[in-house]
Amino acid sequence: MPEIRSGATPVRALLLESVHPDAVAVLSAAGVEVTLLDTALDEDELVSRLPGVALLGIRSKTEVTERVLDAADSLLAIGAFCIGTNQIDLVAASARGIAVFNAPFSNTRSVVELALAEIIALTRDLTGKNAGMHAGVWDKSAEGSHELRGRRLGIVGYGNIGTQLSVLAENLGMTVFFYDVADKLALGNARPCGSLAELLESVDVVTLHVDGRHGNVGLFGEQEFARMRPGSLFLNLSRGFVVDHDALRRRIETGVLAGAAVDVFPNEPKSRGEEFVSALRGLPNVILTPHIGGSTEEAQQDIGRFVTGKLRDFLADGATTLSVNLPALALPAREGAHRLLHVHHNVPGVLASINGMLADHGVNIEGQLLGTRGEVGYVLTDIGCDYSPEVLDGLAGLDATIRLRLLS
Repeated sequence: MPEIRSGATPVRALLLESVHPDAVAVLSAAGVEVTLLDTALDEDELVSRLPGVALLGIRSKTEVTERVLDAADSLLAIGAFCIGTNQIDLVAASARGIAVFNAPFSNTRSVVELALAEIIALTRDLTGKNAGMHAGVWDKSAEGSHELRGRRLGIVGYGNIGTQLSVLAENLGMTVFFYDVADKLALGNARPCGSLAELLESVDVVTLHVDGRHGNVGLFGEQEFARMRPGSLFLNLSRGFVVDHDALRRRIETGVLAGAAVDVFPNEPKSRGEEFVSALRGLPNVILTPHIGGSTEEAQQDIGRFVTGKLRDFLADGATTLSVNLPALALPAREGAHRLLHVHHNVPGVLASINGMLADHGVNIEGQLLGTRGEVGYVLTDIGCDYSPEVLDGLAGLDATIRLRLLS
């Protein structure tokens, strides 16, 4: 059925997991009725909450499954207030014409700074010195404490975070190696490795910055830890399911690895105050942080503004720039025109069918953009003010139509 936005009916948004207040401000200024919750919701809770909701905002702990999307009778777009979108069933969202947006750049600097801080803390044994001081032990010694300068850093995953870490680490005097499954341009004097094994055997510090694709599940386990040089440091600020934490604990306890820092975990509490359970608890030379790589006030504010800006623009004019699942389109607004947003199966002849139907009803096209992405196509069409309800019914009834929306 076609969807016609009416000023008489407020658009509702549900924002979860304590997104930044600026996100509420951006949407409220656009006339959206916002509900803000501090915690994540499980599948049953989401199913009960989503009817009537047009915009959903989540972070990393809320899972948006196909069952959830089936219950979302009014959902137009999902905003992931983080980098990853593996917690969202993107195929199911695309099949329903629901746009998904994330924040691929906003927290990059915050994650990089945490990684550097942890590398310095582990290299200088600050965790051990701090614990000793709190226990009343004055242990002024250089033993086990090193400079970063001259040490070799291995970055697994050379994307936005990995590349920025590469540049800053090199500025601190480290020699940088990196490995990525895709060909990437080396920045500065960073050295690409032909395999993960080559990197692990070459460096003193290994840090993971891979994405959440399914192929990265269990990426780092016994075999990978066995290839690391004795006395190396290990960091994971990417995804919790990437690393075998039992294997990591064994390597730490036997002294093969000198230390580790972990910010992400396979199973994380849904909200603040819940008990955190991990095989890595209790190890003195392991820094554990509660998934705070991007949790700086600066990053969260920028994420809040960026993602809600994308949701607002999609709601207002159908723009899908930087959408992670729909074709990226943005058509300048035209005074006095109506805009048709048509999401469809990517099959031949859809554009011809749309334009033919408009022509048959005497509707003039004033502007139009088409884009495709995988199995999905998306058309933005600006039409003159005169149109009949039969036009909308005809476009909605096309075999290829997934979703039709009219912006009046």
